[in-house]
Amino acid sequence: MPLPYDMPDAPEVLDRREGPYGEVVLRRHGKLLQIIANGCFLMDTSDGRSERLLVEAARAALDGRAAPRLLIGGLGVGFSLSHAATDPRWGGITVVERERAVIDWHLDGPLAAFSGPALADPRSTIVAADLLDYVHETRDTFDAVCLDIDNGPDWTVTEGNGSLYSPAGLAGCARVLRPGGVLAVWSARPSPEFEGTLRNAGFQQVRTEEIPVARGVPDVVHLAVRPG
Repeated sequence: MPLPYDMPDAPEVLDRREGPYGEVVLRRHGKLLQIIANGCFLMDTSDGRSERLLVEAARAALDGRAAPRLLIGGLGVGFSLSHAATDPRWGGITVVERERAVIDWHLDGPLAAFSGPALADPRSTIVAADLLDYVHETRDTFDAVCLDIDNGPDWTVTEGNGSLYSPAGLAGCARVLRPGGVLAVWSARPSPEFEGTLRNAGFQQVRTEEIPVARGVPDVVHLAVRPG
């Protein structure tokens, strides 16, 4: 009997790097590409429905303003960016990604097949930074902010990420949002506690939209609007 790592369906590691926040790995498993951070599965190229719906929910919640600017937290496998770039209504698309390896995989690696056209779009900008630092330091403002960095507010990839969903982190998100702007946060499971945190941080029209899944607890998008 062959060992597991000799089996045809065993994942193949394409790149493994140590970054400032731990280990990140790009794997190929059959036809799928997978990103693993510190041993935690983040996402793969199997579907992208959740990432597309994250962007669509944010766009639908806006008030019809012309050429809105979008900030995406987390590049991942590029589904959110690619889907946003197919919509001519977005006036600008900025993606903040803290892992240099992930950016490299998109610029000249295997993930370029998924994000190449979007990265070539003149509206698209990639910023290599930690999102929490970025929202507190940038002078840019946006009409929508979509967060797809962790598996949700209650299931973060690294311990430090939890502060992004705290009152201070949400204050940073509100800081870069224009009046009436929308914050959309993807989560692998609903979080009533996070809804309360959003309200306490001053956001309005807080609600949670479910993303249907084949089985188990549905993915969700938490939505909230900055007053103004």
